[in-house]
Amino acid sequence: MLIFRRRNTPPLLRHIPLLVVFLVASSCVNAQWVSAQWSVMGTSATLEYWLDDNFDSQKNNLPPNSTLDDPIVVEVRDEFERLNLLLSPWIPESELAQVNARAAQEAVTISPEFMALLKKSEEYFLLTHGAFDISFASAGFLYDYRARKSPNAEQLKQAQQLIGFEHIQLTNNEVRFTADGVRIDLGGIAKGYAIDQAVAVLRQHNIAHAYVALGGDSYVLGDRRGRDWQVGIQHPRNDQAVAMTLPVSDIAVSTSGDYERFFIRDGERIHHILNPGTGTPSKDLVSVTIMTERSIDADALSTSVFVMGPEKGLEMINQLEGVSAVLINPQGQVTYSDDLAEPSTE
Repeated sequence: MLIFRRRNTPPLLRHIPLLVVFLVASSCVNAQWVSAQWSVMGTSATLEYWLDDNFDSQKNNLPPNSTLDDPIVVEVRDEFERLNLLLSPWIPESELAQVNARAAQEAVTISPEFMALLKKSEEYFLLTHGAFDISFASAGFLYDYRARKSPNAEQLKQAQQLIGFEHIQLTNNEVRFTADGVRIDLGGIAKGYAIDQAVAVLRQHNIAHAYVALGGDSYVLGDRRGRDWQVGIQHPRNDQAVAMTLPVSDIAVSTSGDYERFFIRDGERIHHILNPGTGTPSKDLVSVTIMTERSIDADALSTSVFVMGPEKGLEMINQLEGVSAVLINPQGQVTYSDDLAEPSTE
């Protein structure tokens, strides 16, 4: 098992849901550790936080005689559900689904929150030279991983003509697509944004030690009462094994892996992280973990680096301040950003 530490910096990393969560059972059964797990946004959500002995329910707007856990859990759950109803491509009434259904025919008025996410997506499109592209969905909708379905060459050729942020026009509070068939999907950024919103809720309640996860995105707030949280990166080819551990606190972590949604056909792994340039699954990496201050950025960057590949991906990461990366290629070789120390075997 490999252990990574940052060079010349305190251990800042964090915990990952698509990874393996290292929570020692005896420390989590303490009455002041509150935990909950549920399904939302097409994945599993986890929340764990520490209630201090001096926690004031009235000061934190919690009802009298409250158990002190349910109100905060419910508030986070409600926020995740609100964002699911805003950003899900599968809920016809969601803002995203309405944009996909109408924006090729007319300009669609959208909320400031949705516009901010589209503009953030455009920023990452430019930063990554198109590796992060929410219009990948123009090809992505042709895949059905449960049904083991993928597009043929002609379908991909047509879809490729609809991929690119130049097909998405943002003006004032409106969005419009330039061609029929253009679709967008915020799956590479939405869960990270949701995590940031949940952390804001926890901080509003003066929670100092917490872990919140949503699919492959998570955030560690504070530490585990005097010890770092231990994040285990899942082995990409063995869901019962850990590739390495990361001692972390007060940081966002996002892992993108080709083992999340996939099927095998004729020996080829068909997975959900598509290269926008081809509309086909990216092949140069099997796992990318990004650690940085905000989860929305970690989410977008893990997807981007996966598509860019190890050389271009690390070149970009090493130019970004406060961003760390751990990459695993199909041969199981690990590479990492310059700010991470050599792994040891302790």
